[in-house]
Amino acid sequence: MKPETDSITRAFAYAPWREALQSYISDSGLTSDGIGLFALQLKFGVDDIKNIAGEILTGGDDDKKCDVLYLDPEKKFAVVMQCYISEKPRAAAPSNKAADLNTALSWLLTTPIDHLPEALRGRAVEFRNAISVGEVQQLHVWYVHNLPESQNVKQELRTVAHTARAALRSLVPTTEISVFTDELGENKLAELFDLAERTVLVTDKITITAPHYFEVTGETWSSIVTTIEGRKIYELYRKYDVDLFSANLRDYLGSRASDSNINNAIKTSAQDNPGDFWVYNNGITALTLNYSIKKRPRKDVIIEITGMSIVNGAQTTGSIGSLPSPPGDLKIPIRFVKTQQLPVIEKIVRFNNSQNKVQASDFRSTDSIQTRLRQEFVRIPGAEYDGGRRGGAADAIRRRRNVLPSYTVGQALASFHGDPVIAYDKKSEIWINDGVYLRYFNEKTTARHIVFVYSILDALNKKRLSLMQISKTNAGSLPAQQKKELAFLDKRGASYLLVAAISSSIEIIFGRAIPNKFEVEFRENLSPEQASTKWVDILDIVLALSEQLDDCFLRNRVANEKLKDSISRFSGIVSSLSVSYGPTFKKFASSIKVDER
Repeated sequence: MKPETDSITRAFAYAPWREALQSYISDSGLTSDGIGLFALQLKFGVDDIKNIAGEILTGGDDDKKCDVLYLDPEKKFAVVMQCYISEKPRAAAPSNKAADLNTALSWLLTTPIDHLPEALRGRAVEFRNAISVGEVQQLHVWYVHNLPESQNVKQELRTVAHTARAALRSLVPTTEISVFTDELGENKLAELFDLAERTVLVTDKITITAPHYFEVTGETWSSIVTTIEGRKIYELYRKYDVDLFSANLRDYLGSRASDSNINNAIKTSAQDNPGDFWVYNNGITALTLNYSIKKRPRKDVIIEITGMSIVNGAQTTGSIGSLPSPPGDLKIPIRFVKTQQLPVIEKIVRFNNSQNKVQASDFRSTDSIQTRLRQEFVRIPGAEYDGGRRGGAADAIRRRRNVLPSYTVGQALASFHGDPVIAYDKKSEIWINDGVYLRYFNEKTTARHIVFVYSILDALNKKRLSLMQISKTNAGSLPAQQKKELAFLDKRGASYLLVAAISSSIEIIFGRAIPNKFEVEFRENLSPEQASTKWVDILDIVLALSEQLDDCFLRNRVANEKLKDSISRFSGIVSSLSVSYGPTFKKFASSIKVDER
């Protein structure tokens, strides 16, 4: 896509992030909500955003001012968003839409569940439960748009922060959740996009003085270890804020007056024992583009740093930067590392952040099954498979549009092979628990079978997004049947349930017995995108019968209680209607095969 050909980029001065956003929205078929997903990928590197979009976007025209609700129980954060895209350049985004976030938070956190619109009810229950059990330690509240940031919006977001804290206290009085409100307009999005392209965002020259240093070098890197004054760290944090952590896995998490909170302990130690802080604290590790050392006889050395990104010590830096004024004798150990080798940089970041929780799929990335599957996917057109490995934000936005993320593949396999509740509610268990993992990833699991099951989930997500966008832009244009379909798909875990229901009926559709469902695949070696289109007619049938699966939900969330009986009843109805659906089933059956290995 050329930037001069899209309407939004034509109206604005050209910028790489705008071109990427327009391409992203066009590819995903989204409207203004797409800018929120774009920001989420840039900020948090969420790889499978295309497939979870149906879960995190609030559907229909009655979303109560909440465009996006994203939960990550593993990393223990949530994001609530209001999104806006202007077709014309303006001085600022409308501040009333930032104020709408007050409404969104009130509905999500404090309104009685039974008073919520049905489409929002399941999400609110899930959100509140996650908060209550400690699966949310940070709440990010964003106003995302494509215009310049403004003071008016900043002021509105201060009120939003108060609303969020009050709502959290009313829900869980003992909560210690950190609230971050942010306006992600053209400047912030440009920074995030730039950050996705390069590791070190702060590129200024920084001068420090130190009483001593020593240097260590390797084949692809060099490093100096020295001491930095607390006041210098304070100055850098106040100037650059979170840009100082551009290569880090985490920003500063905030501090609370609690003995269990390490950042509060760092602040206390820095204030009360500044002379001993050097030996109490693990110090800071920072990537740098370059450094030089000027020695002065009988005086401190001068170290000039070009570019800086703290990869370990974000909590130390943020804690000191949050002090009213650091003591003059506060000193911190620091290590500057210089390298141009991207693989080395990635390892430095990873190994210096071993305290960060490792994702479950990481433990499987090198096993023989995932290695074999990655090799098989080389032969699948238009597809990339992670196999437990994770990419970065730049990959997610630009080069990985054809990726099949590990978690989503696991969820698709679990759903198709009979367990939609694990797929929706316990996706990490698929990768952590040996028994569960081998149930879905075994010697019978092939790349082409993964494409088959993944494409069902992908087709369902596309169907929901299409219905949701029509509902948002023109609610009255949806026929009654499609309104019912959207209401069903809005239920938590509905897509995984429908994959399981299709699987239960696959022998009826195929027209003969299937001894092992792992052997089912498309007859042609299709790309995931091509495979997704094969399901259109089958999904029309399944969705028309979806009311038969309503018993599978408990408070709009898929549950085990009546799962087996409901799916069995659903399959029976498909069987009784197989004559009516015969031509459709026969056409689809001609495109699949059972590869009996």
